[in-house]
Amino acid sequence: MAMRDTVSAKAFAPAHITGFFEVHEHSDPLRKGSTGCGIVLDAGIETTVICGKGIAETEILLNGRKVRGQTIRTVIEMLTDMPVKVESRAELPIGVGLGASGAGALGTAYALNSALCLNHTGNELSQVAHLAEVKNSSGLGDVAAQSLGGVVIRKTPGAPGMGRYDRIPCSEQEVLCIILGELSTPSVLGSGEMVESISREGRSAMKRLMERPTLEEFMLCSRDFSMGTGLAGDRIMDIIEAVESAGGLASQAMLGNTVFAITHDPGNNAVADAILKFGDVLHCRINTSSVKLV
Repeated sequence: MAMRDTVSAKAFAPAHITGFFEVHEHSDPLRKGSTGCGIVLDAGIETTVICGKGIAETEILLNGRKVRGQTIRTVIEMLTDMPVKVESRAELPIGVGLGASGAGALGTAYALNSALCLNHTGNELSQVAHLAEVKNSSGLGDVAAQSLGGVVIRKTPGAPGMGRYDRIPCSEQEVLCIILGELSTPSVLGSGEMVESISREGRSAMKRLMERPTLEEFMLCSRDFSMGTGLAGDRIMDIIEAVESAGGLASQAMLGNTVFAITHDPGNNAVADAILKFGDVLHCRINTSSVKLV
């Protein structure tokens, strides 16, 4: 590409809610990650990259505001030595357990690959995003799920092309979310005692889910995981109990102060009404597709 040219591309990467997980350390960052299960959502982050004339230094904007965006910067550094302008628009809150960091990294990788005609495969781009997440301690398994779509079971840890994944067959049914606030992923994973608890409960949840791999069992395993690790506070437990009393299933998004819920009956408004009493509700759907150029 001649430097007098300006090129751009846009990609969308979906949000992802982890219900339960187990941390797996490895000297190879491509094999470091997590096992567990989660839901990919139809909402996410749309990322535009601009390269070439007039772009003197790398700049990252989120919803119109300049941010450091270190995970995205790492993606850029792995793919090009050119300065890049990144404009991301998030449809969901950041830092609340919805996989925003992974979505931003994955979308940037796809958009940059298209803009600069880098000719990387999907697995290669997902590996770049995964490495950026691991390097910056911003995520361990979101990229793998976001690269696949649906309700994803991460059977072995690592980046796409390294780990083994499967999916729970399901429809693109509604998922209700209520955001209670932010929760720092590094602060939780920085505690050895908490990581030990997470891994113990995560192994138990995975064993149980594989005996009955359904969406309903995933929700129950996730609920018990959030309780067993002690990550679910009183307010989160109040919401989960209210949803269950209304005939639905709910749990905590990992890692975030967010509750997500489903209902067995699409026409049942009782679950939405129950959550609404605790705050504003985000209405999403399960997304059975994945990252894409737009």
